[in-house]
Amino acid sequence: MIKSFFRIAVRSFFKNKVQSFVNIAGLTAGMFVTILIGLWIFDELTFDKYHRNYHQIAQVMQNQYMGGTTKTGAAIPRPLEFELKKNFEHTFKHIVMSSWKWGHLLGVGGKTIKQSGVFMDSGAPDMLGLRMIAGSRNALQDPSSMLLSESAAKALFNKTDIVGQTIKLDARFSLKVAGVYEDLPYNTTFNDVHFIAPWAFYVTTERWLKEAADNWFNNSFQLFVQLADNADMQQVSHEIKNVKLNKINKDERQFKPELFLHPMERWHLYSEFKEGRNTGGRVEYVWLFGIIGVFVLFLACINFMNLSTARSEKRAREVGVLKSIGCDRKTLIFQFFGESMLLAFLALVLALFLVYLSLPAFNLIADKKIVIPVADVFFWLSCIGFTFVTGIVAGSYPALYLSSFKPVKVLKGTFRTGKAAAIPRKVLVVIQFSVSVMLIIGTIVVFRQIQLTRNRPIGYSPAGLISVTSYTNDIHNHFDALRNELMGSGFVVDMAESNSPLTGINSNSSGLTWKGKDPNMPADFGTVGVSHSFGNTVGWQFKDGRDFSGELATDSSVLIINEAAVKYMGVKNPVGETLHWGKDYRIAGVIKDMVMQSPYEPSKPTVFYLRDDPGETVTLRINPSKGIKESLRFIEGIYKKYSPESPFEYTFADAEYGRKFEGEERIGRLAGAFAVLAIFISCLGLFGMAAFTAEQRTKEIGVRKVLGATVLQLWQMMSTDFARLVIISFCIAAPLAYWLMDMWLQKFSFRSDIPFWIFLLSGSGLLLVTLLTTSAHIIRVAVSNPVKSLRSE
Repeated sequence: MIKSFFRIAVRSFFKNKVQSFVNIAGLTAGMFVTILIGLWIFDELTFDKYHRNYHQIAQVMQNQYMGGTTKTGAAIPRPLEFELKKNFEHTFKHIVMSSWKWGHLLGVGGKTIKQSGVFMDSGAPDMLGLRMIAGSRNALQDPSSMLLSESAAKALFNKTDIVGQTIKLDARFSLKVAGVYEDLPYNTTFNDVHFIAPWAFYVTTERWLKEAADNWFNNSFQLFVQLADNADMQQVSHEIKNVKLNKINKDERQFKPELFLHPMERWHLYSEFKEGRNTGGRVEYVWLFGIIGVFVLFLACINFMNLSTARSEKRAREVGVLKSIGCDRKTLIFQFFGESMLLAFLALVLALFLVYLSLPAFNLIADKKIVIPVADVFFWLSCIGFTFVTGIVAGSYPALYLSSFKPVKVLKGTFRTGKAAAIPRKVLVVIQFSVSVMLIIGTIVVFRQIQLTRNRPIGYSPAGLISVTSYTNDIHNHFDALRNELMGSGFVVDMAESNSPLTGINSNSSGLTWKGKDPNMPADFGTVGVSHSFGNTVGWQFKDGRDFSGELATDSSVLIINEAAVKYMGVKNPVGETLHWGKDYRIAGVIKDMVMQSPYEPSKPTVFYLRDDPGETVTLRINPSKGIKESLRFIEGIYKKYSPESPFEYTFADAEYGRKFEGEERIGRLAGAFAVLAIFISCLGLFGMAAFTAEQRTKEIGVRKVLGATVLQLWQMMSTDFARLVIISFCIAAPLAYWLMDMWLQKFSFRSDIPFWIFLLSGSGLLLVTLLTTSAHIIRVAVSNPVKSLRSE
């Protein structure tokens, strides 16, 4: 019997080539999208699960009340480490202080490479469960040792058996390689940590770290913990809540600091906080794309249902004959389900092939390193189960509908499906196009929001600006000579140092006071140390006052503040006013807000001051009259002259600013691609439905042509039915899309509106695509010779 059913299914596929092509193409596209999204979601949900202590690791974070709002941050004061070790010794298995991830120079012999790494306590390798290739996890107990990742070891030594070798760190310090660990997967928080050096060594080399040992106000560090086996994450988080509050003075208590544990299992998907509460994060996109995947596959299933039931009259006689010779309804249902299963598994093979071909491009767009897990039994079982469910869903309505026909009516020729039979098909088409309209509107809104933020004034001129990271003190020690030589060459307009890049603020302070300040008002300012030429180099824009001067020694006691700082302080005429920050500073100028952090948020109140210490970033403005390549080649030569061991690695300011939009642009591109595929699947269904409708109404059209109907009138008559369904879909989808996208926009301080033209464009565009899709079949029938269609009448 199964063999017979298989033959009938294959015969049916070849007999109805258009329907079979549409069904297979639609299911393939739907399964392709669903598998891609499924692999992406799996990668997101397994983020950081590489670490064996995944459920016990957490980061200590804090909420602080600032400027009428509660802000959440990962930066904590150093004394917290000692307090937790003293009073919570049995609660934690590991308490690990850490620096921030940063690029450093690793050198051996005459070879120097740049690698990102961290300084961490000796318990870090065991806490993270690093898989050692050579050496021991306990190696960091020796302050003169370090651990290298496998790729860093191979880059430096071309091998991993390097325990005992000496490496020069930042051309200043010598450390011994005590172990090599397996590279961490791309879907881990620490994937780009290619070396771990001892925290104890870091403390001995940096004077400011020693001074921070008892300073509860200096929030400049990270602290990770691993809970003891019997400890409860939520309970421990509650117990440490007031540890900092109990240690600070009365003035600092106005910030109302509250500590809490942020578990590793929530780092990636639940990274956003609002008013001290964890409000979500990337998990929203996991839900979004999960829903899109289900809907796109459902669209393909709708095509199968529609085309199968639309051809019901043609298969009715087959059902009647089978029933008359003793075939029961259960057997017929089994046959129709078998046909849908065969199609679904054929589509699975094609979909997997498409996934294989498209994964490189998809990974590039999604910033992933996903591969098809061919050796994973769970993956194949999931594919089989998923295909089985798809076959059941796609074949359910046709199987139940077709198997219900009465053989007497069918064989007598009195069976007619009637208008009522078309209602379910129309409902399914409306659902298809409703989803497509929502995806189109959503994609346009996302890109409008990105464009609005991109066009926001950033407070400086990014054209021709490049930033170079300083890994040693060589540039600072020869800064004036380097600057004079570069400016004298004509390739560089100006050059400056700073302790923060243009696209970030690395330091903050709450210790600023001014005349008229409310004692109960917390102060949180970004602080950026610069050289006197910084303003001229970046082209910041003054609202009032003057720039720093290299000729005035007194400028070491002046500040330049931004508009946000003026607004925060509530001072009408700030220039000349005194601002106390460890000592008295005079405000020399006010500049327009520079967008240095998130472009989606208001600018942070920021003060700029002159600093003598080396800056981590050197910013240069290239002469616009010179060629970029020629200028960079010359700058590199002079740079290497003064800092031969440092790599000349530069970034353009406008490109670095553009990276702040990558997350939203990535989501927009993915949503746009899925929207195109959803429309493609919907149009495939319409193409098949139009072919069937045109074939079904051939004689009717012949009669109308004989009676004088024109081709345009016939096209209008048949197109109206499809156009009406698109209009109904638009009326359902438009308000729903507006509501969903308006909710999404609420997360942005600077947000675009949702103008009417977006809906007009989406609706009219979809209507045009629908008419183009269906017109080919309609016109073909409309221009045919009525004599051929009516010769049997």
